[in-house]
Amino acid sequence: MGESSGASDSAAPTWWVWLAAWPVTAVFVLSNAATPLYVLWQRDIGFSKGTLTVIFAFYIVGLLGSLLVCGVVSDRLGRKPVLLPALTLAVAACLIFATASTVPALIVARLFTGIAVGAVVSAGMAAVTDVAGPDRKRLAALLASCAMVFGAGLGPLLAGILSETLPAPTVTVFVVEMAMLVTAILAVLRMPVGRPSAPAKGAWVRVPGVPRGNGLQLTLGIAVFAPGITATSFVLSLGPSLLAGLLGTTSPIIAGAMAFVMFLAATGVQFAVQKLRRPAILTAGAVSTTLSMMTLVIAVHTSSVGVLIASALLAGAGQGMGQLGGLSLLNSTVPPHRLAEANAALNIGGYVPAGLLPVSAGYLSDAVGLTDGATLFGTVLTALAVVGGLVVVTSRRRVPTPA
Repeated sequence: MGESSGASDSAAPTWWVWLAAWPVTAVFVLSNAATPLYVLWQRDIGFSKGTLTVIFAFYIVGLLGSLLVCGVVSDRLGRKPVLLPALTLAVAACLIFATASTVPALIVARLFTGIAVGAVVSAGMAAVTDVAGPDRKRLAALLASCAMVFGAGLGPLLAGILSETLPAPTVTVFVVEMAMLVTAILAVLRMPVGRPSAPAKGAWVRVPGVPRGNGLQLTLGIAVFAPGITATSFVLSLGPSLLAGLLGTTSPIIAGAMAFVMFLAATGVQFAVQKLRRPAILTAGAVSTTLSMMTLVIAVHTSSVGVLIASALLAGAGQGMGQLGGLSLLNSTVPPHRLAEANAALNIGGYVPAGLLPVSAGYLSDAVGLTDGATLFGTVLTALAVVGGLVVVTSRRRVPTPA
């Protein structure tokens, strides 16, 4: 133990690489588990759609604040000193959600959730790479990325089903999630990673970045990942409203199922393209996001549920490939003692537009109607995805593609 990479002295079994990704999944289940339940809290507590937007915003505040700290701290102190407090905070968020009877309680729970998510996308994903070791970097990037999107999809599906089939839905959902988080804590406690020995440099709290010479890899990852995750964030935030308009349904199960199949597509496509060269994966991700937004515009103008679902599937695939391509580029080129910070930088680049653009689209839809709001959002994001794809294509020859 104690290598600069934070990895153990001998290669861990492959099953440990899979298990190391479980904490990422468990926290991402929590990240979206509350989504189908807000209609219940709105009914029981009584708050407006504007207040709901504020509750969502505190998740982004916690996430971005966490990303400013957790990547650097993890690279200096190790993965466990960041992951264990974050998972404990996630358990606390579950307890608050389960007993929430006021808007401030929901805000605190979402803030804690955002902090935990920021920790796992930086330290948690880097831990998977540490456990995998230098010979399994592609596998590490694949499992870390799939753990994130699979958990993000499983959360709303579980919450939707449990909320309609079991009593006390806002309690039951988070009791189940707490059990998942406890198993994740046990996995982290036993995880074969050591403490880094590289000397600390620079400020502890700073905007995350990458070492000199790795800026291109980070730029290419953000260029495709940011439009992709913004597209899926739109489906998560306004998808239920679109379904209500197209189907006349507010069923948590239907809304949760659409989110689940979207992230299932994000998971499956990564296994399908994992052996392609990284620029090809990123290019395909940009194309998928572009098609998703074009399809979204068609869906809202034709009131077609089938086309809306196709848009969601393409959005999931776009995020999945952008995320996998970005993580793979960073895994293959960034030294281990800066990897958690690099992961944090990639996610900040993705989550800032993913937080701002869908919320802006929501307010715009209130003003001009959902059809016009979704059309403008789709047009703007199509342009961003096309630009991202062009950036990748024009940089292909400068992108290292080690095995």
